[in-house]
Amino acid sequence: MTTSNLKGIIAYPVTPFTETDAEIDLPTLGIVIDELIKSGADAIAALGSAGEGAYLNEQEWQRVATYSVEHIAGRVPVVIGVSELTTANAVTRARFSGAIGADAIMVAPLSYYKLSEVEIYQHYAAISDAIDIPIMLYNNPATSGIDMSAEFMLSMVDGIDKVTMIKESTGDIQRMHDIYSLSQGKVPFFNGCNYMALEALNAGAAGWCTAAPCLIGDKPKALFDAVKRSETDNARELFYQQLELLEFIVKGGLAATIKAGLAMNGINAGLARKPLLGLPEASLLKLKQILQRVNA
Repeated sequence: MTTSNLKGIIAYPVTPFTETDAEIDLPTLGIVIDELIKSGADAIAALGSAGEGAYLNEQEWQRVATYSVEHIAGRVPVVIGVSELTTANAVTRARFSGAIGADAIMVAPLSYYKLSEVEIYQHYAAISDAIDIPIMLYNNPATSGIDMSAEFMLSMVDGIDKVTMIKESTGDIQRMHDIYSLSQGKVPFFNGCNYMALEALNAGAAGWCTAAPCLIGDKPKALFDAVKRSETDNARELFYQQLELLEFIVKGGLAATIKAGLAMNGINAGLARKPLLGLPEASLLKLKQILQRVNA
């Protein structure tokens, strides 16, 4: 079985665009990545939801993936998001990710037609057969249209060589308990639901996948470390300091809220790509107030 040493804070950069949304702004992406590494991120995951991977054409996607790996230059592991409607396209992007030196890929099965478990299993198996790096199985029904049970996800970890870990983003803490108990704590799972970070880490999550460090620096890492050191009171205090922001960025849309917050922090990453829109004035004001409180 392919193994992975991923753990801790898996930080998600946005994909910056120029003012006209015509081009990807790679120098600004480099700034964002550097700030995430400075915040204590244990790995960088490019082209996830915050990175608007679904809104990029093939050339753009490849440029972001390649630049991310090259700019990080081995400072921390790199995970590349690969979520495609067709198995053929997913295999192509998975192979590309491995060829440029990514350490792992994160794969969510996307659905137009409802997929059976057999179809999902074969999708992951085909990707696994095409690469030599680990796969993080990504369960996020809110965006993929597919919800996978703990039992089914663990069956893929057991039966598909490169599937070695799970990112669970349903917001159902019982799902995380099931993953832990059914695997006897042997299968690493990662929290993908920001406002459940404290519960998930206490439930045994190996890490937390989040774009929050883009706006609040090392605070997510401090929370992770406090939980791992069994500093219960400190962890609870750190979590509640961040909770308002964690809820806001999820409800407001990660790409739009993170880019707006970056601008407030002096990093112009452009706007989210249409049809996504920037934040309305009332939301911008609220975000500014939240950041002032959290970063005070």
